Amino acid sequence: SARVSSGPWLSLSLLWSPLGRFSSMGAYKYINELWKKKQSDVMRFLLRVRCWEYRHLPAIHRVNRPTRPEKAHRLGYKAKNGYVIYRIRIRRGGHKKQVRKGIVYGKPSTHGVNEWKSAKNKQSVAEERVGKRCGGLRVLNSYWVNQDSTFKFYEVICIDPAHKAIRRDPRINWICNPVHKHREARGLTSAGRKHRGLVGKGHGYLKNRGSRHAVWKRHNTLSLRRYR
Repeated sequence: SARVSSGPWLSLSLLWSPLGRFSSMGAYKYINELWKKKQSDVMRFLLRVRCWEYRHLPAIHRVNRPTRPEKAHRLGYKAKNGYVIYRIRIRRGGHKKQVRKGIVYGKPSTHGVNEWKSAKNKQSVAEERVGKRCGGLRVLNSYWVNQDSTFKFYEVICIDPAHKAIRRDPRINWICNPVHKHREARGLTSAGRKHRGLVGKGHGYLKNRGSRHAVWKRHNTLSLRRYR
């Protein structure tokens, strides 16, 4: 069995034991395991206290560092110049149909006003609002950080396309091209592709490529070629 010597040095038996060799994990792995157990006592307490703090802050505000560093780095964040983190508060639930005087004229099947569900997920809406607030930045990705009965909180990774550290980095300078302006508003981020139905593979997902509208148009267009 592995044992620790009384001095400041670890014994060789600890360094060469199977326990010491296979159980070593990086710090981010430990953080990731903590976030997987959100119902543990530690995480329930942390999330409750943080949620109380987030509710008193502005709806969109900049943070100095990511709340979930291991998640942010998996999604492309780097602790260097040009990368910015914004936290945003989104109200949960559906919405009412925007009709005059709350009246829908027409068939009874379309009379619903309340409990309308959005086709977009809340994470995509959060990215759009941050992209609209920070027009000079490019939205790279986002992740969930907290929620309560009324709000959901997300942190959005933004990139400054005018910063030299970004423009000179071959791994990220693709986002400086003008074609990537407001990519979050066109459903090109990970959350946007998810609500468009583009994250899966297989038989059923062929009806979503390259988009649901494109498939509908292809199936409903009569093409009469000259030589047929």
